[in-house]
Amino acid sequence: MTSKQSISGTACIITGGLLNDIHAKTAHGLIRQSDRFEIVGVLDNTSAGQDAGEILDGEFRNIPVCAQLDELITKVGKTPEFAIIGMATKGGILPKELYPLIIHTLELGISIVNGLHETLTEIDEFAKAIYNSSATIYDIRKPKTFSELHFWSGKINTVKCPKIAVLGTDCALGKRTTGKFIVNELRANGYNAHMIYTGQTGWLQGTKYGFIFDSTPNDFISGELEHAILDCWKNENPDIIILEGQSSLRNPSGPCGSEYIISAELDGVILPHDPTRTFYNGLESYGKKIPPLEEEIELIKMLGTRTVAVTLNTQNLDTAEAQSTKLRIEEEIGLPVIAPLYDGVEVIVQSLINMFNSYSEKSINPNP
Repeated sequence: MTSKQSISGTACIITGGLLNDIHAKTAHGLIRQSDRFEIVGVLDNTSAGQDAGEILDGEFRNIPVCAQLDELITKVGKTPEFAIIGMATKGGILPKELYPLIIHTLELGISIVNGLHETLTEIDEFAKAIYNSSATIYDIRKPKTFSELHFWSGKINTVKCPKIAVLGTDCALGKRTTGKFIVNELRANGYNAHMIYTGQTGWLQGTKYGFIFDSTPNDFISGELEHAILDCWKNENPDIIILEGQSSLRNPSGPCGSEYIISAELDGVILPHDPTRTFYNGLESYGKKIPPLEEEIELIKMLGTRTVAVTLNTQNLDTAEAQSTKLRIEEEIGLPVIAPLYDGVEVIVQSLINMFNSYSEKSINPNP
């Protein structure tokens, strides 16, 4: 049986008409960077005929968007080995209208990589499609078995390098993307930086250490987080570890921040924020407002660590608005405020380098 970590190769992404939408953030991450898959195209009927990179951020990446799988195969001149479901859906269920595409994909011998909550291997139509095919379905959100899970042990205190999490004031703010930018910039500066993934997209991008937060029983979240960090520390001897946050600090549908701060004994937090949002994403009718930044920074402090910098999601701001908003917030909170898509992350990276230098001695790797 193929191990999950060994899965790699050429791939297209299925986005179900949502490529130019926040619900396709898995696709967006893969278009930006993937060390596991070579992305050769995107299947999206509403954006067909364009380049996926140009749709995402204006950068041509030679990733064509096609309406039909056969058209994509002809255009790129080869059949991809994998098709990745690259969008989020209501309830994590695959829409019925995509069933014919999935069946056709499997019949062509293209394996499906599924990051939705719904387990596609349990759907009869797909089981029949792979019966006489060389294709496989990989349900990467399928929970681990009990024997594979870990309880929190306290060995996190043996990790002697800065541990920084990217935790947002809300969900869908670019936490993973910000983390990848920071790791890439640290590595470009000669530092051995590693990221801990906590969602399916991080694994799809080829990040080596981590777990999928929302397919893990709650009793094991703290232990799986600690175990991923310990594995990274033991095997890589990193200078700095960046943790991908999930959901937000206080979004009622996923208040995940405290477990990261406390169980990982964080040295700092990078705090993404969208200054144009009043209510939590998707909870506008509920009427729950996002607390002021100052309160979130104070909460992080009360939980035991500090905010290194705030990053701005500027998707609803033009360049001039982003700049003026950044300067206003920076003056209000007295911390660095960065718009990564405009500014890069050099300011944050310099703060993390200073933090690394403050560690007077890195211990020899433990043997947990």
